[in-house]
Amino acid sequence: MASVVFDKASRIYPGTTKPAVDKLDLTVNDGEFLVLVGPSGCGKSTSLRMLAGLEEIDTGSIRIGDKDVTNVAPKDRDIAMVFQSYALYPHMSVAENMGFALKIAGIDKAERDRRVTEAAKLLDLVDYLDRKPKALSGGQRQRVAMGRAIVREPQVFLMDEPLSNLDAKLRVATRTQIAALQRRLGITTVYVTHDQVEAMTMGDRVAVLKDGLLQQVDTPRNLYEKPQNAFVAGFIGSPAMNLLTAPVSGGKAMLGGLGIAVPGSAGASVTVGVRPEGFAPSSTGFEVLVEVVEELGADAFVYGKPVDKALKFANASEELGQVIVRWDPKSPPKIGQTVTVTANTDAVHLFDAASGKRLN
Repeated sequence: MASVVFDKASRIYPGTTKPAVDKLDLTVNDGEFLVLVGPSGCGKSTSLRMLAGLEEIDTGSIRIGDKDVTNVAPKDRDIAMVFQSYALYPHMSVAENMGFALKIAGIDKAERDRRVTEAAKLLDLVDYLDRKPKALSGGQRQRVAMGRAIVREPQVFLMDEPLSNLDAKLRVATRTQIAALQRRLGITTVYVTHDQVEAMTMGDRVAVLKDGLLQQVDTPRNLYEKPQNAFVAGFIGSPAMNLLTAPVSGGKAMLGGLGIAVPGSAGASVTVGVRPEGFAPSSTGFEVLVEVVEELGADAFVYGKPVDKALKFANASEELGQVIVRWDPKSPPKIGQTVTVTANTDAVHLFDAASGKRLN
């Protein structure tokens, strides 16, 4: 087992001037499950490929344990990678697929069989060892791909969106299995996904990237409760946090009739962030015209537009932007109705309207 350190590591693709990954400073602790998350093109897969040795590092360095692997060939880095595609050999059985890398490495048959059997027990694949990949479901094939990585007993697991080919229900089940398995094995793991729900439910810590820059790295709970900027606030959480640019008057950000105290450093306007559960129906506050009501059984979410035109959306256009309010599922409003909501002051996040940095 080993820690992983990105030390101001950058990658600039030929023909471009903007780094795909820009001076990434990040430490993954020994035995930790760290998730890299962000929108498409943010640099998360490039970061993983840099760690694997599949992408060159233009500046900075990467260490695995005490070893600088910046210029080390991928095969000599003692890592195992699980890709989005299963990449199983169709003519080989499950056991042969799982043990193939060991065979190439010259591991004797007895030791190969021992490792494959142990991994199969961990992954509930014992009954499938003689089957070919075509006789397996998608979830079983993904477990075989995991087994192929496990038998190598590497210092670090790298996983690049391994669940994206699975259907929604199987994805939920498999992500809990992967997280539980990693904790049993205790192997340092770097996991890439664009799905922030996946990131929040799996990682010991989550690193959020945007445009090649690390925005914040923290525990899922701290990311949710104390996002360091408006981008992280809007990206983490489902449904997303409401981000509204509100005018400041008399030291308060005004959401309709609701005044929220702001720091003296705030400008003429601030970005007010409130999660859907931070709003509540009230006789005072600001009015929302209901456009959509999602009834999910135990929950209901109301989507609508603020009636007050002074309130602008900080993270979307006026056409696409919506206020999202968590509502009592037993008495949701009707589409076309106007409701008044207020924000719990303890649930309000304030961000600089220009830089997006946290104010409170």
